[in-house]
Amino acid sequence: MMALAAISRADIANYVDALFLVYILLIFVYILANMMFSLGLRPSYSRAVDAVMSFLRDVCEPYLRIFRRFIPPIGMFDFTPMIAIILLYIVRTVVHNLIAG
Repeated sequence: MMALAAISRADIANYVDALFLVYILLIFVYILANMMFSLGLRPSYSRAVDAVMSFLRDVCEPYLRIFRRFIPPIGMFDFTPMIAIILLYIVRTVVHNLIAG
């Protein structure tokens, strides 16, 4: 008979924490890529680059769009990603502490 490993609340909290961290990193990479492209550092057409950017756009834009409705860009600066990442970090900490107990 196969023995099942015991999963503690701390393990689940660490897993959820890692998911939040991955999403924060995806947003960070998306913003850096957009900054590079706006500076003209776009490589010649590449299916791989297009696929990665399409994935990042599909994953990050719905969350960022929530904040862009309420926080307009100031001049050429868009502060919504910074605010979105800070809020996500706060939610990450609260959820981790609630699950871990």
